Amino acid sequence: MNTLQLSPESAADAVVARVLELIDSGVSSPIILIDGRAGSGKSTLADLVQRGLFREGDSLPRIVHMDDLYEGWGGLQAGVDYLLRFVLGPLGRGVRAEWQEFDWAMDARVGRWREFAGGTPLIVEGCGALSLAASEFANLRVWLEVDEAVRHERWLTRDGHKFDSQWGVWAAQELEFYARERSAELADLLVTDSTL
Repeated sequence: MNTLQLSPESAADAVVARVLELIDSGVSSPIILIDGRAGSGKSTLADLVQRGLFREGDSLPRIVHMDDLYEGWGGLQAGVDYLLRFVLGPLGRGVRAEWQEFDWAMDARVGRWREFAGGTPLIVEGCGALSLAASEFANLRVWLEVDEAVRHERWLTRDGHKFDSQWGVWAAQELEFYARERSAELADLLVTDSTL
């Protein structure tokens, strides 16, 4: 595992370079998993990587946000299971992935249907993206390590105090999940930076 302390742009450049190496070596649809605790900058990095790969290639890489897979505030593990069953599992068998997004307002899996059949890189970002089972499907695994105070401040900045009561609920699920899965140890690239 490489540990890099980088700006968001430099971290994205490092990931893009590795993905392009994978594509050049014959991997037509590399799968990139980006994980880290809440507020660590996963969505920001995924967006930068997507744009960087699009500049270098001729098709827009696809992003799957774990936020669209969780089953509400208590549903981290359910989202991970859904990712494996409906996205990574089918792709691993060489078939089209089809999944339905979770609608947070309705508190049910009644959102839009999505599909992905390959042909471009797939970026999966969010808490729980990098598990022991998911790592088997991935070509590149990235872990973001950011100080808790910085992460909590971002949580408040992003969502205001509207969801502050959920911070502890979500953090408890993260602690259990990452203790069991040891996600940071599965990473090919560990990015530590408080500006992501």
